[in-house]
Amino acid sequence: MSWKLFELLVQASLYTVLISFISITIGLAIGIVVSAASLSSQRALSIPARTFVSFFRGAPLLVQLLLIYNLLPALGLNVPSVVAAIAGLSLCTAAYQAENLRGGFQSVPRGLLEAADMAGLSAFQQFRRIRAPIALRLAFPSLVNEAIMILKASSLVSVVGIVELTRMAQDLAASTYRPIELFSAAGLLYLIINWLIASGGSLFERSFRWGRP
Repeated sequence: MSWKLFELLVQASLYTVLISFISITIGLAIGIVVSAASLSSQRALSIPARTFVSFFRGAPLLVQLLLIYNLLPALGLNVPSVVAAIAGLSLCTAAYQAENLRGGFQSVPRGLLEAADMAGLSAFQQFRRIRAPIALRLAFPSLVNEAIMILKASSLVSVVGIVELTRMAQDLAASTYRPIELFSAAGLLYLIINWLIASGGSLFERSFRWGRP
């Protein structure tokens, strides 16, 4: 395989990483809110949150992408395909991250919350300063795994016209008749990216482990 073809795959992989990173970041922000709402004692918050999680975890990502891609124009929102792709990935990963974070929230030491009450911290202050940081730390390994999963799942955004790594490999294979080389190279790039995510996550986790210097 020529260097020019490999360079095209590398460029597409960078686009894949960018879309995935934006989606994971937005999904994490949504996931924090949804997980907190699902644990709320107020049914007006918990029921919509749990319904959100059930839908986006239960429906295939491919269906979600196609639904959002066709729904936005129907609502009068003529946005680029990449926006629809990021929206679909973000909502999907938000549901999974919300469940991961829910476990983190439930594992927050009760004594810390009682101490916060005694210190006069409001519910929002407790959430921002205690519950959310601790939940993120406890759920971090699961969040790293979800980041890897969503990066691999980003190959599905090609159905809405996005030329990411998998779509680029398909297009090049169709024009050069060298599918084995191109898909092997694409697989190698996915492997390298996911290894970097996993390694970075492990380093970060070791740096912020409880009770250790």
